[in-house]
Amino acid sequence: MSDPTASFEQTAHALYHDHHRWLQNWLYRRIGCPHQAADLTQDTFVRVLGARDLGRLDEPRAFLTTLAQRVLFSFWRRRNLENAWLEALAQQPENHAPSAEDYALVREAIETLDRLLGGLPLRARKAFLMNRLEEMTHAEIARALGVSVATVERDVKRAFTHCYLACLDAMPQGAVNSLTAPRP
Repeated sequence: MSDPTASFEQTAHALYHDHHRWLQNWLYRRIGCPHQAADLTQDTFVRVLGARDLGRLDEPRAFLTTLAQRVLFSFWRRRNLENAWLEALAQQPENHAPSAEDYALVREAIETLDRLLGGLPLRARKAFLMNRLEEMTHAEIARALGVSVATVERDVKRAFTHCYLACLDAMPQGAVNSLTAPRP
């Protein structure tokens, strides 16, 4: 009987070897920076390692393009969040400028938040961020997004649930068991 792990590793290695340069060029054409393209290429191949059924790929470049587009969208979302934070920071007086450590912590928080909200529809992400970061009420969000208050409530609840479940998934199993175990 063949080892499925070895087959997966061989397929992933062949995919990387055969298509790495092509994917990096594809990403470079979209963002114009060779260093970012290299980083995003590596991020895409990290996602390849998390994929299932690599042995059944009929169109490897289509598969890689789909993964790369997801990585690219996450990159743009993070960059937009970071730019918004930098714009808000520019409005602050100079004596309130954050330290390099504070900047690194905020950037890490932005990336974590982006990861937690990944997979949610855009409107749900917007409603959640408007509610939690901009402290807008559901009625204010509904007006801003042009939807009903009930829709905003549903979207914010969905985002909270999504984040909660993502946090549970990230926790070690023992910690999850202690959180979910009934209290005496």
